[in-house]
Order: sequence, then structure tokens, then C-alpha cells
Amino acid sequence: MRARRASREADRDQEFETFVAGAAGRLLHTATLLTAEPPDDNPRARDLLVRCLAHTYASWDGARGDDPYDRARLHLAIRFAHTSGPAPGPFGRARREPAGPLAGMTPSERLILVLRIHEGIAEEQTAALLGLPVERIRTVCERTVSRLLHPPPPTAPLRPAARAEAAT
Repeated sequence: MRARRASREADRDQEFETFVAGAAGRLLHTATLLTAEPPDDNPRARDLLVRCLAHTYASWDGARGDDPYDRARLHLAIRFAHTSGPAPGPFGRARREPAGPLAGMTPSERLILVLRIHEGIAEEQTAALLGLPVERIRTVCERTVSRLLHPPPPTAPLRPAARAEAAT
């Protein structure tokens, strides 16, 4: 009996290791997009991924028929949605400001854009996942894609003479 149980646990661990080997890179990329951190320095995304994989491992046996990537992505999105506020980082340190092309978006805009565009989830599924109307998902996605494709021109610093004029 113990040998059979040990064999099942070993099979379970092997299945999970195989899943992680195949999916961790894409899940980390998704987490990095969500947190808007640089790909080479992404501690929040890595923490998000570790928590997501821990949850996926804990529920591995309970969802045999489901796609493990879909479940992991769902948990990643939910965890991000619940932790994306302005709370301080570990040990009370303030979190760094987001960087990159998605940095100017709110966390909810990034979440919708990443789910819709990067992950290819349909509007209806994204709306159901986030508890929002489909029209809201469509509007946010269109607005954020437009902002990415047509960013506002950068504001040039005022020349010293122009600064003096503006002050008067």
C-alpha cells in the first residue's frame, strides 16, 4: 500500500515538474508584463510566479481534467489583481515604479491587455474572469492598445528664456 502511494506521489511530482519545465517561462513573461518590470530585474513577477506555481501544485490532484496552464494563468491573474495595489514591498520597502511600455497603465488595464492580447483569452472569458461587463473589457483593451500604438509626444523641457517668460 505504501509503495503504491509513494509511486503515485512520484508520478504526481514528475507530472508537475514536466508542467513547470514547459510553462514556467511563459508564465514568468506574463507575470513580468503584469508587473511592468524589466525582464532582467523582475522580483515582483518572480514572486507572483512562485506563489502561482505553489497554488497550482497544491491543487494538482483536484483538477485532473483541467488544463494546468489555464489554471495557473487564472491564479496568476487573480493573485496579481489582489496584490497590485500601492502596498510596500517586502520588509516595508517601497516598491519600484513600473517601467517599460506598459508602465503608464493602471494594473487593471495591464491585466486586461495581457489577458486579451498576450494570452489570447476571448473578451467574454476575460470579462467573466474579472467580473466585468464585456463592453468594459472591449473599451479598456481598445484604449490601451491605441495608447501603445500612438503614444503622446514627449514634453520637451522649457528653455531658460521660455521658463522666464512662463514665470511672468
